[in-house]
Amino acid sequence: MTHVRILIVGGASLDTLDGSDQLVPGGAGMYTAMAARRCGASVTLFAPRPEPVPDALQPVADSLEWLGPSIQPTELAHFEITYSEGRANYVRADFGAEESLAPQDLPDDLSGFDCVHLIPLGNIGQQLDFMHACRDRGARLISAGTAFDLIDEQPGSAAAILDGADLFFMNEEEAVRLFGSMAAVHSRPGQTLFVTRGPDGATVIQGQLATHLAGVAVNVLDPTGAGDTFCGAALVGVASGRHPVIAAREAMPLAARMTEEVGAGLLLRESLPPKEISGGRVAVNPGQVRKIADLIADAADIEPFSFMGPDLPARDHPAALDYFFASTLQQFGFWAAKNGRYDRPLVATIDREERKGAFYLFRAYLRWLMDDPEMLTPERQAELSKADMLAVLRADDGTDPMPALDMHLELGRQYGRDMLALGLAPRTIVEQANASASPLRTLFQILDHVGGYKEDPLRKKSGLLAMILQQRPEGFLSAGKEQIPPVVDYHVMRSCLRIGLVEVADSELGGKLVRRELLSDAEEWSVREAAHKAVEQVVAQSGKSMGAVDWFFFQARRRCPEMSAPRCDSCAVDPACAHRKELFQPVHRTSFY
Repeated sequence: MTHVRILIVGGASLDTLDGSDQLVPGGAGMYTAMAARRCGASVTLFAPRPEPVPDALQPVADSLEWLGPSIQPTELAHFEITYSEGRANYVRADFGAEESLAPQDLPDDLSGFDCVHLIPLGNIGQQLDFMHACRDRGARLISAGTAFDLIDEQPGSAAAILDGADLFFMNEEEAVRLFGSMAAVHSRPGQTLFVTRGPDGATVIQGQLATHLAGVAVNVLDPTGAGDTFCGAALVGVASGRHPVIAAREAMPLAARMTEEVGAGLLLRESLPPKEISGGRVAVNPGQVRKIADLIADAADIEPFSFMGPDLPARDHPAALDYFFASTLQQFGFWAAKNGRYDRPLVATIDREERKGAFYLFRAYLRWLMDDPEMLTPERQAELSKADMLAVLRADDGTDPMPALDMHLELGRQYGRDMLALGLAPRTIVEQANASASPLRTLFQILDHVGGYKEDPLRKKSGLLAMILQQRPEGFLSAGKEQIPPVVDYHVMRSCLRIGLVEVADSELGGKLVRRELLSDAEEWSVREAAHKAVEQVVAQSGKSMGAVDWFFFQARRRCPEMSAPRCDSCAVDPACAHRKELFQPVHRTSFY
């Protein structure tokens, strides 16, 4: 994970839990900061600092940089908390010196932090003042939380904080109070919302897109601080470049596990945070990864694809960026089903040449590039009609070969609308990415808000676009030490299954793959996530670039195709292949690939 620096504005407290006389560490700022620290971030806490530091808070002081006005220990915030039916009830809330925190005492320059998170501080108006000060002092990414009781007290300030934050965290009750219902929750362009739902998991909101994540099963003893723990862990994920949904997935185990003991003990220890628990249906085979990585490492002819050719723009074409941004998001769904099973891939004749899947799509969009390049701009994509899509995607015989035309139309429109709402164009995105210290991370973080790209937590199409931008002769995107993530589509998954890079432990799922039956969301995810990890490990162990390994797997579609027997004698990995020829890729309709 990329090293990140996070500033938390909000205090620590000494609390009493469930009638006990013992004082234990607490406070939303402390939980958030220590969760971020446990996930590997360098954390600065801006909060009243007691002198001397009480023994209970010494692990906090030892783990992070603690800035803020010095106070007596008796001036610390204090909460008395009881529990009933798995819920925390605040019998008493004393915010102590936290209410006297002043924005003018913040560091003058906050641009060095990857993210600044603002705790409600018991006064949403005060939180809003901090938000304005953080913007003025160069904060690059501002996150905020809220509190149910405070929303009614200061509704105007609560709405202003919600609107002003780049990331916003709330629980389900707070979301309903702010939006009227969960169904109405949405974010403004460029913003991500996280809604925690207790044992039911969490929901990630990107514009109108809501992704629901199931909870982690635990025996809850103390739910205090679970939402703040989730927040701190998720902040590290987003700030380090994770897709928001992946950041939430990775944050949930820590938030869940810490509720299994009383107090914040799990966050105060030095051990690594718990990992997301896999369902066990599909797993990476480390031994096979090593064998395949060694073979790929020794193959001198495995090189990245330049994304040049008769189906792609000529070098230095003035509208090439518009073309690649608009067409790459459409790289999905090139197969048809019949009677609940895979039927056939997309193969059709276009401009008097037969093309399959991805290259059919690229060739079709080349029509717009040659005849009317303005159609590829965000403005025109936002207004696409079904007639436009039928015209550009038609085969030579006049038919529409696309199995999911309506999905292509909707994503094209959403791409254009999101780009316009964000005030972006392909060229400005590339310029922003190249101007940053981490061009790839910046590109992905922008695309996480753009229709056609933002929906996929594993970023297949975002990774493909980044690969194109780096590997084209123009070198649109700076290629430094950052590694493009695996571009996992159905060809890659089919290869991983047949080669044996991933093992299917679930016999029911294995049978469905053999019979080429439609899979559920969870079944498809188990295969794709394992394939993603396997390819990532192959890249790391082979020493080849992601571009080179991806092109190797993409070309494998010819050696190990969907509708005919594999030609093993022409495959570079045949000596190490598991030869599980009966296995097939997940059959699942999605816009991800």
